[in-house]
Amino acid sequence: MQALFALVRAELRLHFSNRRAVLMSIVAPILIAAFFGSLFGGSSKMAGIPIAVVDLDGSPLSRSVVAALQAEASLKTTVTDEADAVAQVRAGKLRAAAVLPAGLGEQAGGAMFGGRKPEIALHYDPSQASALAVVRGLLAQTLMQEVSRATFGSAGLEKLQQQVRGATGLAAGQRDDLLKMFDAIGKVQHADAAASAASAPQAGGLSLPYATREIEALQSTANAAPVAYNSYAHSFAGMGVQFILMSGVELALGLLLMRRLGLWKRLRAAPLSRALLLGSRFASSALISLIIFAVIYAVAIAAFGVRVLGSPAGFALVLACFSLLTASFGLLVAALGRTPEATRGLAILATLLMVMLGGAWVPAFIFPEWLQTISLAVPTRWAVDALDAMTWRGQPFAAALLPGAVMLGFSAVFMGIAVWRFRWEE
Repeated sequence: MQALFALVRAELRLHFSNRRAVLMSIVAPILIAAFFGSLFGGSSKMAGIPIAVVDLDGSPLSRSVVAALQAEASLKTTVTDEADAVAQVRAGKLRAAAVLPAGLGEQAGGAMFGGRKPEIALHYDPSQASALAVVRGLLAQTLMQEVSRATFGSAGLEKLQQQVRGATGLAAGQRDDLLKMFDAIGKVQHADAAASAASAPQAGGLSLPYATREIEALQSTANAAPVAYNSYAHSFAGMGVQFILMSGVELALGLLLMRRLGLWKRLRAAPLSRALLLGSRFASSALISLIIFAVIYAVAIAAFGVRVLGSPAGFALVLACFSLLTASFGLLVAALGRTPEATRGLAILATLLMVMLGGAWVPAFIFPEWLQTISLAVPTRWAVDALDAMTWRGQPFAAALLPGAVMLGFSAVFMGIAVWRFRWEE
């Protein structure tokens, strides 16, 4: 054990003697995490979705639809002609363009009762397909309200009654039922108009039959009160995982350079076993990773308001397990690599793939369903999710046990392969 402690102490002194390298390994993840945290922060106001509306109808109904879309806070609506709107969508300046067809005002009311439906063309940017669902939903809500207001007004009801009386495809009983319904709606509207003559005019039209009250479903295990989401917590988890893994790659490259320079031969000349030499390198790499990760989170807590809202013991367990994973990954890279030059590119590629699949750059819930399932086979996914659980999600210690066990399992596999495949001579 004295030899092991001496080797680990020497590795720690050698690593932390290079102050510039140590400083960059801490500053780089902090700066990038700060950028992503401020970019995706919940307090940042989202800009309205830029769209265009083309009114080919020019009826009172289409004009009211355009005015309602312009008043919608979630949209940034401009009115232009169809050619210009399509050109701006193709250029990426607009997310979508809605073309209100000619005859919208004439056909929309009757379409609610089985008549011909006018077709609204939606030109959209394929790179912004997620915005299309928002635009489609707001357009449907606006059209339903404006069409129902125009349809069930006095003039609209008279027009519908004339269309029903002249319709040849309706059965006599169905025609009579529709006319009775329109008469009843007219009586109710006249009564409401007389009752509210002295009050402010009502908006009218059909609207959503419910109201929502939004409540954040997050709370600390120590406090039952809801807590605010801190976007810096996830960004520091993702960037910390990425740069700690990269530091493991650098430690692996250091091993390859030691082998090339013959330092391993000199160490093997001493009464030291192979397991002791690799174990000292593993222990020193894990300690370096743990220290750097702890410093990164200390800055996140002091300067960016990140809090360990879950179990502090679970948080420490996750950091320790990931540090062991990083050390074993570094040894695996060193064991499989032949030269430092060839290994660097492959190791960085493998690291970036693990980081991307782990949700360090983009949260994993944005992934397609099949990719979310595949990413569970990557240890970084468990690390990022566990850090989120122990910080802003406020989960108990039990939530850290399974991710910790998965990371330790990967560490054991990586370490076993490294010991088996490590070559002592260049």
